Amino acid sequence: MLSVESVVKRYENVLAVDSLSFQVEDGQIFGLLGPNGAGKSTTIRMIMNIIAPDSGKILLDGRSLGRDATSRIGYLPEERGLYRKARVGEILEYLATLKGADPGAARKSIDLWLERFGLGEWKNRKVSELSKGMAQKAQFIGAVAHDPSLILFDEPFSGLDPLAQEELLSAMVELKDKGAIVIFSTHIMEHAEKICEKILLINKGGKVAEGGLAEIKGRYGKNAVQLEFDGDPSFIEKLPFVTEIIAYPRWIEVELSDPEDSARLLAAVAGQAGAGFKLRRFETVAPSLHKIFLRLAGRGGEDA
Repeated sequence: MLSVESVVKRYENVLAVDSLSFQVEDGQIFGLLGPNGAGKSTTIRMIMNIIAPDSGKILLDGRSLGRDATSRIGYLPEERGLYRKARVGEILEYLATLKGADPGAARKSIDLWLERFGLGEWKNRKVSELSKGMAQKAQFIGAVAHDPSLILFDEPFSGLDPLAQEELLSAMVELKDKGAIVIFSTHIMEHAEKICEKILLINKGGKVAEGGLAEIKGRYGKNAVQLEFDGDPSFIEKLPFVTEIIAYPRWIEVELSDPEDSARLLAAVAGQAGAGFKLRRFETVAPSLHKIFLRLAGRGGEDA
């Protein structure tokens, strides 16, 4: 288990992390969420022992994270960077052995991961020959090839296409199923909603909300309906029982003042049929994490 206890980090006049506490169990995917500049990367770097907290404690299985814990930790940083002139297999083996892995075991693990990500034929090619997505997958392998028990992913999907994103999400779930602690830092709520069992939303260095996904939705979510349509939906925002709308070109999420108002909304929408508005989908939904994030982080967390 990882325990972060009342951790504080200040840079001159900026309080980057403010008395932050949380715990992550073995075999759990934990979402560390927040807007850019919220303190996510600073928190991860303190867990990694790259920087030291000004106060507070960080413990892994009850022990401080010193240099002897290096072999237990895997880290995919937000800032990418493999040695471009090195060959893919060689640099990944080098990274694994730096973490204390046996070279033979590391090569076997690396080969399995390369094949899984469709990179087997690139093992003896230079890193500079990889596409951005390929290099991202290779760096993912570099974070996990030594079989760590605590793995930290800092914005791991930057620049990846949807297929590659799904491949990495699936791999993260597999690592969790093997008992690893997986900490996943992102500001893309759709990814967190797919795989995180527990989330912590931080803003301005402090905790805004924490708990299981269902718990967070129940605590901070409101009654919502999603509509897909053709035409002009502007009449919906004028309805007296509609409290808020998130609008996109061809669908909207409507927040209602009461669950019973979904029937009133459907009647209002049906009344616009033939008047330049065509409804394609009407669905009562649990509030999205994206919307909760906007409400809490966007307003500085005062709703919490």
